[in-house]
Amino acid sequence: MPARPVAPATSRLALVRRARAVNRRLAEAYPDARCELDFTNPLELLVATVLSAQCTDVRVNQVTPELFARFPDAQSYASADPEEIEEIIRPTGFFRAKTRSIQGLARELVDKHDGQVPGRLEDLVALPGVGRKTANVVLGNAFGVPGITVDTHVGRLARRLGWTEETDPVKVEHAIGELVERREWTMLSHRLVIHGRRTCFARRPACGACPVARLCPSYGIGETDPERAAAMLRPGPQG
Repeated sequence: MPARPVAPATSRLALVRRARAVNRRLAEAYPDARCELDFTNPLELLVATVLSAQCTDVRVNQVTPELFARFPDAQSYASADPEEIEEIIRPTGFFRAKTRSIQGLARELVDKHDGQVPGRLEDLVALPGVGRKTANVVLGNAFGVPGITVDTHVGRLARRLGWTEETDPVKVEHAIGELVERREWTMLSHRLVIHGRRTCFARRPACGACPVARLCPSYGIGETDPERAAAMLRPGPQG
């Protein structure tokens, strides 16, 4: 039976309860949700996240095996010929700017952190080219420190779900953090990303096949027919 439009939450408590219910249903719908960048240590994840800017995770994962083998630590990145890095990461786009970012943060790691990626937000965002989004990816997935990563999917879904009207990523991050348990922040980020990639598309979401349709005040802005909506779903990962 198709869902019906859901009224916006009328109280803070109702909004919290609905947000947590959404998280639970997304967990059931996407048990495979995870960080889709391949890595074995914090430095690899940090570099992969830099490379993922305006590039799919799938493409990043295609170039990082060679990159990580050639440059196993911060010192090797810092002292490398930029053209060596550029040639390997060229398929990810913006390879010159990304090379500058990688070498800049590597030199900072060598100079100030003994070549190790720090496990604190304030230290990570002080690195060249590292913002809160990248820092939260590294903290949540390499250090087990809960963090909310606000990319375009997370921001869009937070607004559609009625969690916030903010567009600034930092404000969206704080708004979500006030609704959902801290221990859930990292996994909720993954679930929202995968939901945005597979179901809740930017232009025309598949509302009729959405696992959280009955909790979404934006239900109906996309395809509501269950069969047509199901045909729109994308298998993952999409990058």
